[in-house]
Amino acid sequence: MTLKEKVGQLNQQMYGWNAYRRNADGIELTEQFKDQVKFGDGMGALYGLFRADPWSEVHFENGIPTPDNAKIANRVQRYVMENTRLGIPVLLSEESPHGHQALDGTLLPVNLGIGSTWNPDLIAQAYAHVAAEIRARGAHLGLVSTLDILHDPRWGRTEECYGEDPYLASRMTSAVVIGMQGTDSEQLKSPDKVAVILKHLCAQGTGLGGRNAGPASIGERELREIHLPAAKAGIEAGAAGCMAAYNEIDGIPCHVNEKLLTGILREEWGFEGIVMADGCALDRLLALTGNYEAAAALALTSGVDLSLWDTAFTTLEQAVKQGEVEETYIDRAVERVLRLKFRLGLFDQPYTDERLAESVVGNPDFRRINLQVARESIVLLKNENHLLPLNGSHKRIAVIGPNADRIYNQLGDYTSVQRKDAGSTILQGIKNNAPSDAIIEYRLGCGIRDKSDSGIQDKAESDIAEAVAAANHADVAILVLGGSSARQFGGEFDSNGEAIVSENDRSEMDCGEGVDLADLRLGGWQVRLVREVKATGTPVIVVLIQGRPHALTDIVDSCDALLCAWYPGQEGGQAIGEILFGKVAPSGKLPVSLPRSSGQLPVYYNQKNPGRPRPYVDMPSEALFPFGYGLGYTSYEYGDIRVNKPSMTVKELQEGEAFELSVEVTNTGDRAGAETVQLYIQSRKSGITRRLLELKAFEKVVIEAGAVRTVTFRLDQEQLSIWNRDMKFMLEPCELTAYVGTDSTSKSGIDIHVTK
Repeated sequence: MTLKEKVGQLNQQMYGWNAYRRNADGIELTEQFKDQVKFGDGMGALYGLFRADPWSEVHFENGIPTPDNAKIANRVQRYVMENTRLGIPVLLSEESPHGHQALDGTLLPVNLGIGSTWNPDLIAQAYAHVAAEIRARGAHLGLVSTLDILHDPRWGRTEECYGEDPYLASRMTSAVVIGMQGTDSEQLKSPDKVAVILKHLCAQGTGLGGRNAGPASIGERELREIHLPAAKAGIEAGAAGCMAAYNEIDGIPCHVNEKLLTGILREEWGFEGIVMADGCALDRLLALTGNYEAAAALALTSGVDLSLWDTAFTTLEQAVKQGEVEETYIDRAVERVLRLKFRLGLFDQPYTDERLAESVVGNPDFRRINLQVARESIVLLKNENHLLPLNGSHKRIAVIGPNADRIYNQLGDYTSVQRKDAGSTILQGIKNNAPSDAIIEYRLGCGIRDKSDSGIQDKAESDIAEAVAAANHADVAILVLGGSSARQFGGEFDSNGEAIVSENDRSEMDCGEGVDLADLRLGGWQVRLVREVKATGTPVIVVLIQGRPHALTDIVDSCDALLCAWYPGQEGGQAIGEILFGKVAPSGKLPVSLPRSSGQLPVYYNQKNPGRPRPYVDMPSEALFPFGYGLGYTSYEYGDIRVNKPSMTVKELQEGEAFELSVEVTNTGDRAGAETVQLYIQSRKSGITRRLLELKAFEKVVIEAGAVRTVTFRLDQEQLSIWNRDMKFMLEPCELTAYVGTDSTSKSGIDIHVTK
């Protein structure tokens, strides 16, 4: 290969939606695309050929129709192969953080909802369908947010996190990789599998001030204990690639962190896949390097293999000629990119069956799984006097709130344009599941953030008055509140696609990439709306549609029942309706601790043990709702914990023995339920300060009314090892208390020991 051809394989410089043009005669490839192919005598990857959203400005009238997806993908592939000397196929990469961001793409609940299911097996099934949709259209890479750990919910990309715990995130990351790629490397050649690019590596969820891409002021121990386990689990599951994160760690941007991208990822973990840059991230290195060539050289030598939209990597040929970088580093990266193309089978079969998309996209089986994910993602936080599930006595139902009848508000960021009949809103879900003789009255009540000038205030007063009047005549009021990550066509976006929202912006968007908050209270007039509806004396159910943990102190006492639904996806309305009327029982558990206020942060459950209580003076230190918490429509009783041995030596554990802890869980209610049994440890005397609690295992089990299930967990060498004083991952003698229960506040524990 010539140097020019090699550099071409390392570039993913253009936006995929600019590669084609739809006109009256059909779809044609653009000159811009042909020029990009000519630039590198080939193309490493093309991002977002099928992306459709306000940033790309692609919609149903100008985008590629779903039945034609594979045909256009093949046309792109054919042009690249037939108009370059070597005819190397191009990788087509697509966003799929919670389903494929394409026209007619199936959208799952966002990751906070995925984490709330505590059901990795279900998530593997769901992401297998995501992969099938992407590959059927002709694409090969799925970019999936799995690695960010939520430590500051003010961050706008909070919705992309599975939660605040590294073990839960690890289990979900493994599930996504297995679902999308399979368990055998040969499966990548299958027509229903894609290569997974895990993002973001790493520690974005702990950015200073909760600001997007803010510095992560953490040391190596925090990095390894909290932010790297999910990445390691994904690599061990076989992930084909990782995407570097925008942030810096201790002064070093992740894109030029050689210790992270080469030392840990490749030399420690044995990773052989590709590292992709995040969008335009390499160009942001100019403040560090002074010019594009030096930025490209530094990223390349640190471990980045493939660009994304930046100018820097397009200068690599010049960088070599100027002596900025040795060509051997280019060879190294090219080998990784080509190896992935071989693994995907593109050299043997570069084209996609053009009949697949019509039968795969919109498959009813996927819709059923999506609905089940939505059901299990919903967390019941409060249920006074067993108001839920609603019974036939509630004939008049007032449905109120800014998120009750807006489908885009329940889909989250990275959402494709929707057809009118795609999915169901919460209002529709309530109508679908309410008794046939129920009278349902809908009122907006208020917006999400409208609380400024007099004109808006006058309308808000009128809207709230109408909502209160509807509640006055109702047997129950269902308030659907929260936030929104819904983007608008005509909005302002940065070069990497993040929303640009200025201070005091009147947009209803209060979450998503680029939309960070300082105040976690519900926006606009929502708190007032809840209180005034509550004052009518009508029972109040609040359903929260949100992309981050909001501080709910102002409303929790003003409602009789409270459901946290995150952004529940296209099937979220139906799932919520089923839960409200008891056709399905809630089984979700919180993957994050819900704070009382922004001033209480950080509030995540697994903080370092200070050795003694250090309370705030002005409010409780504990979270409003703890990690792992979630109610159901039945009750459970936990028996005593049994352990096979109270003590083991380091040698016994190193030789494969394990503590086996068992507990009997009894369903003491009158209906079946799914309970997530959780195992935590609290460790002492291990040579370093430990965390208050650490989640080590969980199992979601279905228990019939009156039945008993025995759940057994193993604590082995891997789970009990720590990063010791010398930063070596080793088993150290220690004293442990193991807790098994329904959430992170469970007090039933048993002492065990690891001895020399």
